[in-house]
Amino acid sequence: MERLFYRPNDAATVLGMSRTAIFRLIKTGELRSIKRDGYRLIPAAALLDFARALESTEVA
Repeated sequence: MERLFYRPNDAATVLGMSRTAIFRLIKTGELRSIKRDGYRLIPAAALLDFARALESTEVA
């Protein structure tokens, strides 16, 4: 089974960014996340959406 959610450190690794950059993206609303029981979780779909958005802005 594929992962459904990523912690910020894992999301940073997946996207090749720093943890600080991930939190900045969350704060600005560019990367969706949820908070559950004190944990910040980023849906796998949100990572894919963010990557697609980056690709579309890069091409344009």
